[in-house]
Amino acid sequence: MEKKIGVYICKGCSIADTVDIAKLEECATKEMKVPVCRSHDAMCSPEGLNLIKNDLAGEEINAVLVAACSPRAKTKEFKFPGVLLERANLREFVAWTQEPNTEDTQALAEDYIRIGVTKTIHAELPDPFKLEELDKSVLVIGGGVTGMTSALGAADAGYNVLLVEKNEALGGWAKKLHRQLPQSYPFEALEKVGIEATIAKVDAHDKIKVFTSSEIEKIAGVPGMYDVTIKNAAGSQQAKAGSVVLAAGWKPYDADKLTHLGYGTSDKIITNIQMEERAKSGNIGAKKVAFIQCAGSRDANHLPYCSSMCCLTSLKQAAYVRESNPDAMAYIIYRDMRTPGQYELFYKKMQDDPGVMLTKGDVVEVREAANGNVEIVIKDTFLGEHIVLEADLVVLATGMVPNTKVEDGKVAQWKEKFDEALKASGGKPDPNAVIEQEKVPNLLNLEYKQGPELPGLEEAYGFADSNYICFQYETQRTGIYAAGSIRQPMHMLGSMEDAMGASLKAIQCIEATAEGHGVHPRAWDYTYPVVNLQKCTSCKRCTEECPFGAIEEDAKGTPFHKMSRCRRCGTCLGSCPERVISFSDFSIHQMSSMFKAMDVPDEGLRIIALVCENDAYPALDAAAFKREKISSAIRFIPVRCLGNLNLAWIADALSRGIDGMILLGCKFGENYQCHFVKGSLLANERLGKLQETLGRLMLEPERVRLEQLSIQDYDKLPTILADYIEEMEEMEPNPFKEF
Repeated sequence: MEKKIGVYICKGCSIADTVDIAKLEECATKEMKVPVCRSHDAMCSPEGLNLIKNDLAGEEINAVLVAACSPRAKTKEFKFPGVLLERANLREFVAWTQEPNTEDTQALAEDYIRIGVTKTIHAELPDPFKLEELDKSVLVIGGGVTGMTSALGAADAGYNVLLVEKNEALGGWAKKLHRQLPQSYPFEALEKVGIEATIAKVDAHDKIKVFTSSEIEKIAGVPGMYDVTIKNAAGSQQAKAGSVVLAAGWKPYDADKLTHLGYGTSDKIITNIQMEERAKSGNIGAKKVAFIQCAGSRDANHLPYCSSMCCLTSLKQAAYVRESNPDAMAYIIYRDMRTPGQYELFYKKMQDDPGVMLTKGDVVEVREAANGNVEIVIKDTFLGEHIVLEADLVVLATGMVPNTKVEDGKVAQWKEKFDEALKASGGKPDPNAVIEQEKVPNLLNLEYKQGPELPGLEEAYGFADSNYICFQYETQRTGIYAAGSIRQPMHMLGSMEDAMGASLKAIQCIEATAEGHGVHPRAWDYTYPVVNLQKCTSCKRCTEECPFGAIEEDAKGTPFHKMSRCRRCGTCLGSCPERVISFSDFSIHQMSSMFKAMDVPDEGLRIIALVCENDAYPALDAAAFKREKISSAIRFIPVRCLGNLNLAWIADALSRGIDGMILLGCKFGENYQCHFVKGSLLANERLGKLQETLGRLMLEPERVRLEQLSIQDYDKLPTILADYIEEMEEMEPNPFKEF
């Protein structure tokens, strides 16, 4: 069908006070040849919207470009089902950031009309990708309090659940507790462990099928249709699932490594786990109990992180001591007391107990006393001197290690052997070929080319990387969600809340897959990558760079997408040197055409800014809201992620006479904030390859720059852009302007 584009220009929010609307209309109709162009004082008003709706109803147009405010604003108003819609940002990028009624400001606004029309010309409405078969069951791995809570959450919402637990009974660590921390206000009194009631509820639920003494032998397929193989004493059983919640729990840190705290030298030095066992048996057997906090935690030689629950556990166990004997004393030696959330109330309650003494300090030595008790030497106390504390029982508050943690030194060895097995099998993973699986986590056993388990970050200390800033629970494998202490250290109440969040995300994934659109963060996106395989050279860059394992390879090594794993980030589009990957509304050709549509004067700067839609674009909007001034030489063009960056764009822009390109994206590194995990990092790596090429073309490498920023850095943006413009003004004009 022939595309008939209507351009609708809003005059409100100072737009008409800043630019000549008639000239914008002339640019749209005479230069860009659109059949319909209208303006209105408030295009988002009922009258303004009726202009668009009437033109659509009369079939005068079948595609719409709204030239008004930011595409992040008025999304409900500017929504026309079944109609291709694009937005041109004249409010934030022109009216609110430029000097009114100047030649440069008018040129900027006209360029945004040209760019918007060109983008619309080269875009199409998507046809959703839907699986031929779909299963809406949720697979939950782990039968502790997190796994059971997650299973109940999904089941109560009407979804069938497969609950797999490796032990012979449900309950996990909670089943071993003597008492649990208070679960509700006023958060002061210990409670009986309610795990048996939870187990009974799970066992009785008609939508939950429990597999105990079982493990996952294999997970193949894609979100919406996972083929799951569950292994137990009865053999292997096949099942289907639409999404997965990984709630495999934790293990205590190995106390044998804590010899500096005396562990192993005396039966009077135990761990918090052993203390829990004593309390449950009713035999604490001590009147002076000392708790040493951060036993192996927040220590570069052991666990560098805080395990979150240790302080609370010691406070709880101090209560055990006091309940067992009113004359008993509990001493808690801490570096910092950390009681998250409303558990501060429980901490205050324990502070009021005269039999509980809390002191800040560093333990220097733990040694045997002359009378057979244990002496603890403490320095840097509030008293400012060393003190010696005697106890007849010492409890080490050992930390929490996720069950995804790889044994030290085994990562590289396992990876090497897995890669060898993968190569030997012609590129198809064979889980049975992985050697020494007992040395590594084998919880999921994914049949993915990119590996059988969740990819992690070295900085995550074994916890499942879950994009903690933006999308908690989300892992780098679409459809698989981490919950509880496998995601980050947390106490039981936190794990239960986490479990419900993960189950809801698992449900969202199933429903998104059923409807054919993406999951976070582009949960509205019905587009998906289309590949011209006839031109594919099987270089495998897309396979290697996809952050989510959405691209596999066939027997000949040719990449292909598993579409319901795809998060529509477009990293594959940026990685492809042959430009054969595109989306219905986003492609290499479309972007290059937008660059070429711009007016490039013989004199004066023209800069393109590729802007990540997730952090940088909102930061620009915020700067505009503050009426910060930005150079009129810059044309801001949003991208899904800086991982979209294809070096062809830079070549096309510079050859067009554009003077430079600045990339505004999320922060990468240890505390990355990229919504798509590594988009900014990949863009930075690609730019490194570009610098040498620019030098050969006699173009300064500094013409192309990448800036990392977060959404709250809006106040820094004007300075960043001004500094870049200043550097560009010191360079010679782009020599390609002459062509």
